Amino acid sequence: MLTNLRHLFRLFAIGRCLARHDALFLLQQAPVGGTTARQALRLFQVLFGRRRPDLREGERLAAALADLGPSFIKLGQVLSVRPDMVGPAIAEDLGRLRDKLPPFSWEEAHAILTAELGAPPEQLYADITIVPVAAASVAQVHLATTSMGLPVAVKVLRPGVEAAFARDLKLFAWLAETMEHHVAGMARLRPRDVVLALAEWVSIELDLRLEAAAASELRDNFIDDADVIVPAIDWQRTGRRVMTVQRISGTPIEDRAALVAGGIDVTVVADRVIRVFLKQALRDGYFHADMHHGNLFVAPDGRLELVDFGIMGRLDLKTRRFMAEMLGAFLTGNWRRAAEVHFEAGYVPADRSVDAFAQACRSIGEPILDRPVAEISVGRLLAQLFQITETFGMQTQTHLLLLQKTMVTVEGVARSLDPEINFWDAARPVIEDWAREHMGPEAYIRETAGSMMDFARKLPQVARDLETLAETTKTEGLQLSPASIAALAESQALANARRRRPLLWALWTVAALLVLALFI
Repeated sequence: MLTNLRHLFRLFAIGRCLARHDALFLLQQAPVGGTTARQALRLFQVLFGRRRPDLREGERLAAALADLGPSFIKLGQVLSVRPDMVGPAIAEDLGRLRDKLPPFSWEEAHAILTAELGAPPEQLYADITIVPVAAASVAQVHLATTSMGLPVAVKVLRPGVEAAFARDLKLFAWLAETMEHHVAGMARLRPRDVVLALAEWVSIELDLRLEAAAASELRDNFIDDADVIVPAIDWQRTGRRVMTVQRISGTPIEDRAALVAGGIDVTVVADRVIRVFLKQALRDGYFHADMHHGNLFVAPDGRLELVDFGIMGRLDLKTRRFMAEMLGAFLTGNWRRAAEVHFEAGYVPADRSVDAFAQACRSIGEPILDRPVAEISVGRLLAQLFQITETFGMQTQTHLLLLQKTMVTVEGVARSLDPEINFWDAARPVIEDWAREHMGPEAYIRETAGSMMDFARKLPQVARDLETLAETTKTEGLQLSPASIAALAESQALANARRRRPLLWALWTVAALLVLALFI
């Protein structure tokens, strides 16, 4: 009960902030709590709100989340990959959310560097800037030079950020569980998985050793690549709250005029952006999932330079095959095959109609089939596809949404450099090379042989386990311990109680707190 009250007090403060930014619309549109909830929201709007007709809904929501602090900025970034929850327009605005905050003091940064690396920065670096070059919600960055004369960037975690995230993640988990149990249809969208994804990203961003490891893995994948540079990690000057990385020297990719003035062919760079992303996603199954303009630079020789490795995505071979076959089926107008790959991947329940799903795929694909390939947006295609899946009971696939978000971002970056870029022409060499290796007859034979070898290696242990089970069953029978029976009964009782618990008491409590706040 005490925990619920803490969450409710926090919700009160959040509601007041949303009202100030005219961003209560998301709660007003949510199918939660009926009349009582809507009356409470209207009261918040009357008491604390102000109208901002000059801003779009997504812009107002992004401003409110930025005001609420680092946890909510990250939540906004997560929601930016969930157009099925907030709508495409709001998701696009949240995708532009930049968590810029005032820097913390050099005295605090100095103390963190000293504690984390075991010596003051004056002994670790030949020089280091006192004023950071960038300050975000999680960390800030100082420029430095090592004793060997190597230019580096030093990322320092913001003081107290761990406690702030821990508090708010508990609140998010409580809200997600409440929504799944009390809001019709919300379980399909898996809000608890959204919170888990957020917690996973945060765990990487709050332990800079993990972000350094992500950068190092990506660098290994591209060590001899002619298209991209991933900066090296200085592990001797990296710890949980400090990361030292090779300083990049390129031009921000968003500064198109500077690139042209520097003799860079922006059409080649646009093609390279798409190719580099597909190499990560298809070839390696490990991709930088935040490839927006602020994290991309262009070296003097035209290669891409990547920074900020806090959000990374992984795709297993099965998922990569699904994406390749699905996109290919849409481009060739094979709607039956487009539907079949969803069923084969297990994304759509087997009791649904393949023919009906093929018809839904046709409704998305036919309008784009006769258009020039250069005009077909792969990001928009995927977004429309995921929008129709609710009808067919497809549960949200978080890893696919992260992939979709990154593809949309990459497409946008490429077209900002070259509006006439043909995504499919740029992608074709990478997709064809990957398909030859992983989708031809030889690939299937190779994988089947490997699976058979794995099974053969496990057979002796399987036989021993079966023999032990048979002996135990013959002498003792299959038994369920009293502790297991009690645990099952308790679990069932809790589930029944949770289903019966009304949500309105929480809303009434919020209203009571509001009245109390008015008179104190």
